Amino acid sequence: MSAPDFLVHAATDTVGVVVVETVHPGQTLTGWVMDTDRTLSLVVLDTVPLGHKLALADIAASDTVIKYGRAVAPVRRGGHVHVHNLKTRRW
Repeated sequence: MSAPDFLVHAATDTVGVVVVETVHPGQTLTGWVMDTDRTLSLVVLDTVPLGHKLALADIAASDTVIKYGRAVAPVRRGGHVHVHNLKTRRW
């Protein structure tokens, strides 16, 4: 595999972190799941900057976003996950 577009720490995570410059709706990205050494493909729904997260599956409002917190709004698979729709579990 060439360099991945996003990283997923564990197969149980619900988001991946974008590791390339800004991606745009309609792009197909390749991700690397680090704990299982597998790859996956995902079509992006939103513009997502470097370091921001993508939903790996549909996430409903109030669902726990594994490793990051809780969704405060629904996010579709391939959607941008960040402070506008995510709240940390600490606050």
